[in-house]
Amino acid sequence: MPYLTSTSEIRAIVAEYTTAKTLWIDTEVAEYKSRNPRLSLIQVLDDPTDMSGDRVYLLDVLDQPDVIVEFVDKIMLNSTIEKVFHNASYDVKLLGSKKAKNITCTLEIAKKIPYYLLPLPNYQLQTLATILCNFNNIDKQEQSSDWGQRPLTEEQIEYAYLDCIYLAQVHKRLLELQLESNPDSATENLIALGARYTQIEEQWKLLNSEFEHLQERMKKAMQAQDVTETSFCKLTGYERKTVKVAFTELARLVQTQGISLDFPVTLTQKLQKDLGQNLEQLSVDIDTSTAWRLTPKIQENDDGNE
Repeated sequence: MPYLTSTSEIRAIVAEYTTAKTLWIDTEVAEYKSRNPRLSLIQVLDDPTDMSGDRVYLLDVLDQPDVIVEFVDKIMLNSTIEKVFHNASYDVKLLGSKKAKNITCTLEIAKKIPYYLLPLPNYQLQTLATILCNFNNIDKQEQSSDWGQRPLTEEQIEYAYLDCIYLAQVHKRLLELQLESNPDSATENLIALGARYTQIEEQWKLLNSEFEHLQERMKKAMQAQDVTETSFCKLTGYERKTVKVAFTELARLVQTQGISLDFPVTLTQKLQKDLGQNLEQLSVDIDTSTAWRLTPKIQENDDGNE
């Protein structure tokens, strides 16, 4: 858990990181709720097998803009280095923003894994680390502490380096689950898939039917009783506004005002029918694609009856 404060030491470790294949990175930000948040720490791990923290370097970059720029230029903009964050959009805002390359976000990976494989109440790093990696008694109290103070407390330093360890282990487990949820389609066992599909189909129909029915009942009951929120849900009303105009009137306005509205119009089946042979006078672009529908087959009994 080396804690580096001198510019020369930070620049030396950043130079080492330029040869890394993957880095697991976290940040701590001072005055993060203000209009001018200041980057306080950049925590970096280059060895995902390290559970001791020996390979987690804490780079103290508070009020060192030149050092931050160097980290951005050599690491964040380097497309050959994969940078792994949790909720990357937050950290990357202060580390190169849209110019950053080769960014992996464990939050986004987790969201794309089906719920039945990853049944979590939320996708916070603490939750993922606890449930996926069996890290217990994770203390997030220091997350909201004052990261602009110096010196940092021992509790802040311990919190900072542990997050990188959690991140690397969560990343590893998520990649395993990602592979499990997206196996090679060419080698899938269709018999096993079909059996499982059939097994849950009826359950899904029953649950979905009841779920939709309960939703409607709750909306009606809450409106009737003038209740906007319960311990289970919140009722939110909103207005839908649709603006319509006769096409001939729009065409007249475009012609008289010289407005350019040159964009493709999708011709529905009804429009094509209304145009009839006039359709041949139009220069149309036709996009053809194939849509696939999975239709369950009606199972037969042994005697041939349905």
